[in-house]
Amino acid sequence: MTAIHISFIITVMSRILIIDDDESVRDLLGAFLKDQGFDVAAADDGKAGLDLLRQDRFDLFLVDLNMPVMGGMDLLKEASRLKIDTPSIVITAFAAVNTAVEAIKLGAFDYITKPFSLDELLIVINRCLDVSKLKIENAALKRQLKHKFDFGELIGSSPEMQKIYELIKKIADTDSTVFIHGESGTGKELIAKVIHYNSARFQKPFVPLNCAAIPRDLLESELFGHEKGAFTGAINTRIGRFELANNGTIFLDEIGELHPSLQAKLLRVIQEKELERVGSAKTLKIDVRILAATNRDLKKAIANGEFREDLYYRLNVIPLEIPSLRERKEDIEILIEHFINKFSKKKKKEPFSITTDAMNCLKNYNWPGNIRELENMIERLAILCDGVVRVDDLPERFQSKKREQSISPEETKEALSKTSLEGLILPGSGIDLNAMMDKLERDLILQAIKLTGGVKSKAAALLGLNRTTLIEKMKKKGIVTQNPYVL
Repeated sequence: MTAIHISFIITVMSRILIIDDDESVRDLLGAFLKDQGFDVAAADDGKAGLDLLRQDRFDLFLVDLNMPVMGGMDLLKEASRLKIDTPSIVITAFAAVNTAVEAIKLGAFDYITKPFSLDELLIVINRCLDVSKLKIENAALKRQLKHKFDFGELIGSSPEMQKIYELIKKIADTDSTVFIHGESGTGKELIAKVIHYNSARFQKPFVPLNCAAIPRDLLESELFGHEKGAFTGAINTRIGRFELANNGTIFLDEIGELHPSLQAKLLRVIQEKELERVGSAKTLKIDVRILAATNRDLKKAIANGEFREDLYYRLNVIPLEIPSLRERKEDIEILIEHFINKFSKKKKKEPFSITTDAMNCLKNYNWPGNIRELENMIERLAILCDGVVRVDDLPERFQSKKREQSISPEETKEALSKTSLEGLILPGSGIDLNAMMDKLERDLILQAIKLTGGVKSKAAALLGLNRTTLIEKMKKKGIVTQNPYVL
């Protein structure tokens, strides 16, 4: 007999957690709610229920007030302290109505007294879910009004950033997949958030996942979820990121690190708009917009057999290239001003200023870590510096960069041409070459210092030396500049 594989197609349903120490009550309510189309989980005491609420997402939980280990009231207090905002309905005996009212003051949506009919319970549940959905939609509407074509912390007026703004306006309110390319630290997740909150899905979840941050053997479960008992350690059913993002947006960062076996499964999810949790034969229909990002050269990865070409073209519907910070250096100063204000407010300090020389060092630096590196640098200065930031307050790597870029090759050639020894005549009596070379070296150092206004890094560049070598030579020859703190 030929085996026939049956795949069940279901929509993502509301999840309800039942917390009651009475097994018969748990079984009765669980069977009834499953028949009504809900996804149901259960716990036999308040502590176990609280653990589930902290680990997983539920749309609602039912809790009995009178339980051992941790009663319903204690659970509600702890959930409030932990800022668990899942709505709840308390179940209580008629004699404990006053306690149920206290539970509502702690955040419970409503209460129902024993004995109750299942139809009565269903009415209360549906009312609770409707109110909860309305609250989520209202909060999302407020966010949308705030964010609509508000680019948030996307800072920059350079031509490169103006192109990014214009492209976002064109693509945000579509369902097209966007592939964000850019170096690490350029703000790929920030771009993804701006796209989401300016789209028609703004009321629904934005769910990010860094594919490089999750161990390979756990990533499939993280993406698609798993059923209880699917593998060792799967003690509960878990909803994956795609389900959490249903009707919203999922942002897959560092997607170039995805293992080839998962690339095939992701390709199917994109094509078929459906998935199976690990350990389940049920197929879940999903509606998710995908935004992906990478800092890798995926065409090279494709050539090396590390990334699927068909997945690449599925993701690369609308490519969005984020320029590196060194490609938009005219934005550095306004970014610095933005971060100074941000961290001064955060740390309750007066905003500091930056000297022209120090600002030039920051502008001339290549910023391999891009905006993230710049933000971290300004936070460091906000903590360590008071009032004014000078060149000496910057780490050595910024000062080194200034040495490399401050003097152009043309300037060096011009300065050296002024120190020509042409015309020098060797006297018949001879000379002390060592003494003369020592004097010549001293004179050239003094000329270089004079030409550069006493800036040692520029003088070193003129002489083809590094700064530390120049300083050692100056010490040996007793040369002291007027300002020893000038680089």
